[in-house]
Amino acid sequence: MLEKLKQVEARYAEIEAKLADPAWYSDSEQIQKLYREQRELQPVAETYRAYQRAEADLQQAKELLGDPELGEMAKEELADAKERIAALEQKLRILLLPKDPNDEKNVILEIRGGVGGEESALFAHSLFRMYSMYAERRGWKIEIANLNETELGGVKEVSAIIEGAGAYSRLKFESGVHRVQRVPETEAGGRIHTSTVTVAVLPEQDEVSFQLDPKDLQIDTYRSSGAGGQHVNKTESAIRITHLPTGMVVECQDERSQYKNKDRAMKILASRLYAAEQEKQASAIAAERRSQVGTGMRNERIRTYNFPQGRVTDHRIGLTLYKIDQIMNGDLDEIMDGLITADQAEKLKASAEEA
Repeated sequence: MLEKLKQVEARYAEIEAKLADPAWYSDSEQIQKLYREQRELQPVAETYRAYQRAEADLQQAKELLGDPELGEMAKEELADAKERIAALEQKLRILLLPKDPNDEKNVILEIRGGVGGEESALFAHSLFRMYSMYAERRGWKIEIANLNETELGGVKEVSAIIEGAGAYSRLKFESGVHRVQRVPETEAGGRIHTSTVTVAVLPEQDEVSFQLDPKDLQIDTYRSSGAGGQHVNKTESAIRITHLPTGMVVECQDERSQYKNKDRAMKILASRLYAAEQEKQASAIAAERRSQVGTGMRNERIRTYNFPQGRVTDHRIGLTLYKIDQIMNGDLDEIMDGLITADQAEKLKASAEEA
């Protein structure tokens, strides 16, 4: 590990020197590459430098232990340095874990009502609101691509694109079945109903990166339906793309521009096909999947929202929080952090077993 850290720090120092040299700024493309690489290496390099400082402090404290005047202070500094070294070592191990290449990508979020009829559709609306509010807290941009609503204000299905730094890294563990237990507004007797909603979180791909073959696509235009005033009903701006080899269908009708709808639909289709391919590969490595927190099994019940008791439980990591109102208003960081930490712990364990 130390050898790898030395290489990272040396490359980071080299980049710093180049960025400080005005001669490099004549090549804008090269300078952008250097800035990107600097951003990627920065967390590891700066943590390693902090680790080296702690090591130096430890050595200095050891040398002062025998000093009659500074011995007590040296003991305190020694304990502090050891504590910092242990924490920084753990942080470095996590930073050196293989990166998910999709972590910095935008997200395709798809929410569909499951078991429970209208109550399921109403909860799908609540979940979409929850993720929208979380995106707002993180400074991300969210755009609806396709929305199929019910008469009572529920959502049969919704597709949206979330754009922002690290969106997939934070949301990727949300894929799966979300279960709700509450008294529906339509229930006169006050009985608690259990309903489910399916959430899929896909890293955004484009047709170029996934290499969609135009011959495999059937593209149809039609008039938008639902909210949007008279305009959407008069122009054939909505797009339906069918991927002929798989029969997968994507619809996009939220934009008035046919071009924008087609662009979004192509991205969603590419992302779905990519996710299907990844899931196929992952299911072939069953042992590896068992060691993961879970980022894609759509039939896996991952979380329960119990409104009468005010609690939310994530079943994968055994985390229960009694603050359902805050969570439904987008306060998701405690859950996200717990899932990310659990995933890192599993990967560290696997890495140690392989070593």
